[in-house]
Amino acid sequence: MSFLIDSSIMITSQILFFGFGWLFFMRQLFKDYEVRQYVVQVIFSVTFAFSCTMFELIIFEILGVLNSSSRYFHWKMNLCVILLILVFMVPFYIGYFIVSNIRLLHKQRLLFSCLLWLTFMYFFWKLGDPFPILSPKHGILSIEQLISRVGVIGVTLMALLSGFGAVNCPYTYMSYFLRNVTDTDILALERRLLQTMDMIISKKKRMAMTRRTMFQKGEVHNKPSGFWGMIKSVTTSAPGSENLTLIQQEVDALEELSRQLFLETADLYATKERIEYSKTFKGKYFNFLGYFFSIYCVWKIFMATINIVFDRVGKTDPVTRGIEITVNYLGIQFDVKFWSQHISFILVGIIIVTSIRGLLITLTKFFYAISSSKSSNVIVLLLAQIMGMYFVSSVLLIRMSMPLEYRTIITEVLGELQFNFYHRWFDVIFLVSALSSILFLYLAHKQAPEKHMAP
Repeated sequence: MSFLIDSSIMITSQILFFGFGWLFFMRQLFKDYEVRQYVVQVIFSVTFAFSCTMFELIIFEILGVLNSSSRYFHWKMNLCVILLILVFMVPFYIGYFIVSNIRLLHKQRLLFSCLLWLTFMYFFWKLGDPFPILSPKHGILSIEQLISRVGVIGVTLMALLSGFGAVNCPYTYMSYFLRNVTDTDILALERRLLQTMDMIISKKKRMAMTRRTMFQKGEVHNKPSGFWGMIKSVTTSAPGSENLTLIQQEVDALEELSRQLFLETADLYATKERIEYSKTFKGKYFNFLGYFFSIYCVWKIFMATINIVFDRVGKTDPVTRGIEITVNYLGIQFDVKFWSQHISFILVGIIIVTSIRGLLITLTKFFYAISSSKSSNVIVLLLAQIMGMYFVSSVLLIRMSMPLEYRTIITEVLGELQFNFYHRWFDVIFLVSALSSILFLYLAHKQAPEKHMAP
């Protein structure tokens, strides 16, 4: 009876997650497009629902909600379904919609879709060869084979996003990095833009007058016909046509300059708005957050370097370790186990909420940046693939943030994976991503004032 009640709770929550994923799909991703393939919408919503269910089971694990055997069953079922979607269903439909957009392959799209899926499976399987991610006793068809490879891709993605986010967040929030933009700078740039537009208009007028003169002289119609006429027209040209070619080249260069000036003007207006916003209470709050995240970024880079150099992986979750150090330093009586459970629950909850929110925002921006009416179905399926792998990898890494007694069932479900490898791999990719982001933002910040100061 308790199993039925637990299952009804899980099914109800999955229906709610599915509905939220469906609404997000309709209201955010596809609000500017006509939905023609409902299978894409269903796959995205199902992936989102089962991804969120894994986080829900982590919280249930800490709070002790549901029976232990019920949690294990739903862990196992949830993991099997999400792996089935990520490894078999989504890659096949991505190949199917890619082939469907190619007219030459339209009649045999099912065959070519299968070929693309087999190609994906080959590279997906070969991905596990260079990494020490499995115990030797696992068979080729074991669930650990799939989880380990999905984990490598997902952890790499998480580390890249985390490294860039840890650097970009303080850079975006802190008013220290804002350029000093005045109305004089904006007016000067707008004046250059207007002068460029006037030059484009005047040169296009000259081109129109030249074409009119050539037409009146009969240089347009009195062209020799036939093969020799074509040869003659290539080897010789009218005096006015050479002038037109030069003017057209100048117009093209000026139009490219006008586009750059327009973008720089918009950037200056945005920077001025950010300066005004930084003077408000909310702006000062985000500025404080920027300093906090900059300290966190330096600490995270330092700890990642230490972990890589000394090949170190923590065995105790950060909350319990931090409480133990504080209690031992202050010499007070404190129930470490009790409070670490509650603080870990809050910490894991914050990590889960921010991960889901941050990923959805990133997916929305990415979709609007590259999607079109023809590619939108493929892009949504790629986002579903990324989302599922991201959340599966989050479970692998969140496991270390949980007290030891709550890791047991997750370890049993995931199998005997080399969990230490994933943490070391995360540190390596995070460090590379963070340092690359620092270099990129430094060069961009240094180049921006020089660009606006150029005459």
